Amino acid sequence: MHIVVDAMGGDHAPHNIVEGVVRAIKEFEKVHITLVGLEEQVRTELKKFDCPQDRIDIVHADEVIDMHEPATVSIRKKRNSSISVGIKLLKEKHFDAFVSAGNTGAVVAASTIRLGMLKGVERSAIGLVIPTLNKFSFLMDVGANTDPKPQHLLQSALMSRVYAREVLDVADPAVALLNIGSEESKGTGFEKEMYKKMEECIPNFIGNIEANAIFTGQADCIICDGYVGNIVIKISEGLMESAAALMRREIKKSPIALFGAILMKSRLNHIKRYADYTEYGGAPLLGVNGIVMICHGRSNPKAIKNAIRATMREIEHNIIQCMETDLKKTTK
Repeated sequence: MHIVVDAMGGDHAPHNIVEGVVRAIKEFEKVHITLVGLEEQVRTELKKFDCPQDRIDIVHADEVIDMHEPATVSIRKKRNSSISVGIKLLKEKHFDAFVSAGNTGAVVAASTIRLGMLKGVERSAIGLVIPTLNKFSFLMDVGANTDPKPQHLLQSALMSRVYAREVLDVADPAVALLNIGSEESKGTGFEKEMYKKMEECIPNFIGNIEANAIFTGQADCIICDGYVGNIVIKISEGLMESAAALMRREIKKSPIALFGAILMKSRLNHIKRYADYTEYGGAPLLGVNGIVMICHGRSNPKAIKNAIRATMREIEHNIIQCMETDLKKTTK
């Protein structure tokens, strides 16, 4: 399988991206990577590592979209950016996927414009695998579509079920709608309408789920608009980081607590790994006619490597074909 990677995307590009790609090449035998970006910088980084050079190509792109640039404007003005060039490559038959830790809005815009949408899907959505007390859940949307119509969330729910079934190996994914209460009557008119539509059209719809139940594992797929979803993940990230900092601070105040922490070190490390976003890599952009993986802007090499691993699972499970098949059945 042949994956295109944006070498210039992220807060620490191209170093973290290149190192992550090198780790992936060494660990995954089936993958071939094409790095897109400022060729001289990319080659300089590659020279720092000992890796199979025959499985890494470089395609030059002489523009870079900054993380804070407006998405659609940057796509129009910077047509030779690493994001634009990478998405163009994905349209060619011998490339299977595109991975970027760059400007999320630009990736979404370029993918929508260049790749087009799957039949039966009007808006793309970003999904995210999150750890829960019961293994994992798939939260969608976390930022692509902040002002959706009911049919857009319905399409997101259908796509999330396919992703959970094919990539996360959940036989019959349970789907819930994120709301301010579990009762059918809760929420605005939009949520009430969504409840009825999902009850009618989504297999194994289990109703509303409140925010305090997101990490319990009650639902395999949790559906919301991109505005709410993005707030959920940002609060969750901040809470985890603050809780970890608070725990370290309090432990240092007591020799007994410090000794206890040493005894618990292996378990604490296990919890840390379970909650660490770098273990899960990236967030798939679903609905566009191609496999696109979006990574956190501050992704380290480990996160990039794991994003490539997650992307390989999408390729192996023919996720685009599976979604087209399910969407066709539902829209008949």
